[in-house]
Amino acid sequence: MIDKKENKSKYIKRNDISLGKAKSIIYSPMITEKSTTLSQYNQVAFKVDVNSSSIEIKNAIEKLFKVKVKKVNTINNLGKMKSFKNKYGRRSDSKKAIVTLDQGNTVDISAGVKWQ
Repeated sequence: MIDKKENKSKYIKRNDISLGKAKSIIYSPMITEKSTTLSQYNQVAFKVDVNSSSIEIKNAIEKLFKVKVKKVNTINNLGKMKSFKNKYGRRSDSKKAIVTLDQGNTVDISAGVKWQ
């Protein structure tokens, strides 16, 4: 019989992430009317790398802003097809992350992004 505690330790992700990797995952905070209303729910919206996972985003936010993250929700936006002078192209895909912070933690995005 397999011990569940021993088996569970394989699936725990460690938050050992370098500062350079964290900066490459988080592009910028989103400053829109809708994202500013999220602040009353202790949430912040970010533009992130398309290939990043929720766990990587959580670790990057904790590393860069030194806050405790409770939850991360991600949204994939697929690029639209567009025509320009009878040539068709496609806009690039993007990804957003809505990060819920623990009580008492805040991220000041009004001052701009200052990497620590």
